[in-house]
Amino acid sequence: MASSLRNLGIVAKYSSPFQRGLFHDRSRSAIDLLPSHTRQQSNPRTASRHPQPISLVTQPHLRSFHTSHISQSTSKFTYGIAASFTGKDRRYHPETNVFNFNPYNHIKARRKDKRTRPDSGQDAFFISRIGEASDVALGIADGVGGWVDSGVDPADFAHGFCDYMAHAAYTYQPGKDVPPYTARSLMQRGYEDICRDESVPAGGSTACVAIAKENGTLEVANLGDSGFVQLRLNAIHNYSEPQTHAFNTPYQLSIVPEKVLKQAATFGGTQLCDFPKDAQVSQHSLRHGDVLVFASDGVWDNLSRQDILRITSRLMVGARAWEHTEGGIAVGSSLPQFIMADEGKGGIEDIPSLQSFLAVGITGEAKAASVNTKLDGPFAREVQKYYPNEQWRGGKVDDICVVVAIVVEEGK
Repeated sequence: MASSLRNLGIVAKYSSPFQRGLFHDRSRSAIDLLPSHTRQQSNPRTASRHPQPISLVTQPHLRSFHTSHISQSTSKFTYGIAASFTGKDRRYHPETNVFNFNPYNHIKARRKDKRTRPDSGQDAFFISRIGEASDVALGIADGVGGWVDSGVDPADFAHGFCDYMAHAAYTYQPGKDVPPYTARSLMQRGYEDICRDESVPAGGSTACVAIAKENGTLEVANLGDSGFVQLRLNAIHNYSEPQTHAFNTPYQLSIVPEKVLKQAATFGGTQLCDFPKDAQVSQHSLRHGDVLVFASDGVWDNLSRQDILRITSRLMVGARAWEHTEGGIAVGSSLPQFIMADEGKGGIEDIPSLQSFLAVGITGEAKAASVNTKLDGPFAREVQKYYPNEQWRGGKVDDICVVVAIVVEEGK
């Protein structure tokens, strides 16, 4: 295993140069004032620190989404999960900007010391076991950069929100009157907790939250333009669609101070107020060898789903986790060994698991694409579609965060 993964790691590190770009961040925040005909109208949230609660078992109206038939399985599934990340104004270091999930790690309450956060800029992520079960909760939050104009660090909301969800999942204890978390209810819990945190007076983020269960089912709640894709044997099996109010204005959870609400009202604007109940929810059946990729828009603005499939297929086939057979691509017999981390600390050659290589490979290519001024990415093509006079070319520099999960069915 080690030699195969070591070769893949070298490819992931040196396949593309990482250079600084000159593009600026154009992400819009909840305090942007859009014309009334381009957005949904909502009541100003005058008591923004008291978010609207929802029942843990309530299923509101859902928008359309890609989903798969859910079948009951008696098999037990486990997940190899890792994350990689980089801030938009930083050089990417794949040997250090990687996190390999260990379900036995203790998860503490919110990290208020910024020095203890991952070096992911305004993007954040979490991965946690749910209580004593084998189910896993994970998610991505992309802090809305527009809050910088109001003197607010968007990273505080995103990282705090993820920390609260991780701790809620980790400390979950089932009981007679305590229903299990769903992806949406966990998002709601994290949102309520960050709204009560007096150290975060304002801010907002998108959110993509998932729960992968040991019975092989996956539930995803996606709000905004982060998202996920499910890959199965060299094919795109399922994916999420972005939610936006207007171009480059994603749905977002927010804490909006009274002062900002009054300023918006003074200029004749209305406030974007999205909640966990607005998230798209989908359920999916998983199979042995599936690869799940969750990412912030720093990835999706620079790489298409087909690009993600290409990168994943190259690394999975190269490690023989997916293998070419006479009948097509099949799952390799050694897959369970590849997802076991070995705690290597020696650099890129010792990235500890296959899921780490996938996360690093996707993050590295997204970083390279973001600073490429010649090759148009998905964001550039969208700009050219909606604003043909803008003359946007190349990638879009942004924070990048990727969480990868490899699905393993026990006994295979």
